Amino acid sequence: MIANPFERLWHWLDEPVSVLRIEIVRIFTPLFILGFMSGRLAHADEWIGDAGFRVPELDGDARQPLYIPPLPSWAAWSVAAVMVASGLSVALGIRTRKAALLFASTLAFVALSDRLAAFTVSKLAPILMVAVACGPAGARLGVDAWWKRKSGGKRPKKTRPIAAVRFVQLLLPVFYNASGIAKARGDWLKVPHLLWTHLHDTYQTSLTFALASVTPGWMWNVLQGMVLAFELFSPVWFGLARTRNYALVFGIGMHVMIGLLFGPVVWFALLMMTLLVAGYLPEPWLAPVERLATWLEKRPVRTTEQVSRESPETGS
Repeated sequence: MIANPFERLWHWLDEPVSVLRIEIVRIFTPLFILGFMSGRLAHADEWIGDAGFRVPELDGDARQPLYIPPLPSWAAWSVAAVMVASGLSVALGIRTRKAALLFASTLAFVALSDRLAAFTVSKLAPILMVAVACGPAGARLGVDAWWKRKSGGKRPKKTRPIAAVRFVQLLLPVFYNASGIAKARGDWLKVPHLLWTHLHDTYQTSLTFALASVTPGWMWNVLQGMVLAFELFSPVWFGLARTRNYALVFGIGMHVMIGLLFGPVVWFALLMMTLLVAGYLPEPWLAPVERLATWLEKRPVRTTEQVSRESPETGS
């Protein structure tokens, strides 16, 4: 029995987890990040270039701790192209670590370059890609893994200590808790119909209008309280084994509703659901993905050495 809290923490950090957890982050988060960025990438010359409006340099104003001048149009389009190429490379598992660091660099640059267009996804994306680069992402279910098998390398480990997975597991309750504190200090405890008013905002979808038309107002008050309680006490919900699965289901359900009811926020909802699944999906629920990955890895691949032996010798 481990009594020392520091030893318990170290044991938790060093405990092997499924490699598929970081692979889920590696495959899906770049796609959802690029989906969020797509509207901006389509106008890269106006977004981070000199063809559109830019907030001028404020000469050391606290509201602008770092000023990045606009790029020439050709450079803005180049950054956009590198972002798309590196993001897709991460999702496909091609030179995963280098691509993840390159993707993170472009994401950090655009978040700092245009602070007016930097939202939650913009701020989470760079650190998530750094976490991917620091883990064994690409070891399974990617082109890197296929190349390794083709070159005669060993099959990848199914479980191992992965600090990046622990980072995701810690990030989520801290993120939710901070969000809950901000809500509680704001209007969520003062305005009972606050969530109801959000349904009539500019993010409204056809489903939002339909539900708001037939659902009694008090029900949205209940949902508002449930969301606030979930976020404020998320370290407890995710920290206790007996409540962890319930927190996972509630969190996924919450983000499904966010994605359906608040149209432009769908990419944020998909990103958060990916992190919830990667971080907290129970091992039995992860088993079908594990079986699929194992089946793919057991399929015969002609190694480079076999191909060279089978190729006819050429004479001079």
